[in-house]
Amino acid sequence: MQERFSATGHFGMFKKAIIRAVVSVAWAGFIFSSGTPDLLAGPKIKITTTVFPLWEFTRAVVGDRGEVNLLLPPGADVHTWQPRVSDMEKLAASDLVIFIGADLEPWLADILRSISKPGLRTLEACRGLTLLPGNEGVQASGDNRGFDPHVWLDLSLDQMIVDRIETALSGIEPGSHTLFGRGAAAYKARLQALDAAFRDGLARCNQRTFVFGGHSAFAYLARRYHLEQIPVYGLSPDAAPTPKQLVEIIELAKKLKIKTIFFEASVSDKVARLIAAEVGARTSLLNPGHNLTKEQWKSQVTFLDLMAKNLENLKLGLICN
Repeated sequence: MQERFSATGHFGMFKKAIIRAVVSVAWAGFIFSSGTPDLLAGPKIKITTTVFPLWEFTRAVVGDRGEVNLLLPPGADVHTWQPRVSDMEKLAASDLVIFIGADLEPWLADILRSISKPGLRTLEACRGLTLLPGNEGVQASGDNRGFDPHVWLDLSLDQMIVDRIETALSGIEPGSHTLFGRGAAAYKARLQALDAAFRDGLARCNQRTFVFGGHSAFAYLARRYHLEQIPVYGLSPDAAPTPKQLVEIIELAKKLKIKTIFFEASVSDKVARLIAAEVGARTSLLNPGHNLTKEQWKSQVTFLDLMAKNLENLKLGLICN
């Protein structure tokens, strides 16, 4: 018997096949969207940073592919803070530890040596950068350490550090290299814009020397924008000046007709106010930016915010046009 097929029968079979295919694709898409990306992406990279600028840089680069912890609690000073057991556990759970180096975190080396975690990577942010000697601009104390670690206050060096963070993260997760590159480029553009604002804002000032009644943190910023820093303390806030050195600073400030004495939020402003009273100057804040206060942390203040405020106060204090 000869088989007979109607056009309607062909169409019905074809229609059912299409529906089955569409349903299969839709179901596969549901499965993929609900579970597969997480499986493909794997667990997030765990990164611990020592100071606030590194925390912000790393978050900008890693995006959603990482969990970034800040080791330094709000309000703590990196020069005097000591890690607790919980901090050591945080380091041990990390895939990558990012620190400044140049003896800023003297407690870190022993901790890292004690952690036996295969594959734990570290990034020393200042390694290979052109570092200033530890006594650069330090006229008030004998705090002569090897190198000045406050590299994050030079916005051009920050861009190099961001590049290094991108490279380190890409080494851990090569498949996210494009994502990390986009994050790094976007944040570097913001650093470049702020750097240009500093160069322009500090190009024409009546004074190019500033007295800083805090520790010697701003030598890199001074070098970048052709200023001179006269710090009252040494590289550490514990390196206080002697009475003789304080008198020398006061006499120099009078000679230079300094109109503003800057102070540091995390160091008592008593000495800055004393100098200001002796020379007939006002006082103004400069923030070294290594950490936030609890209030600033709650308000989500950024490192770029801190630096923009520093620029504003420097322009007023140095009488810039």
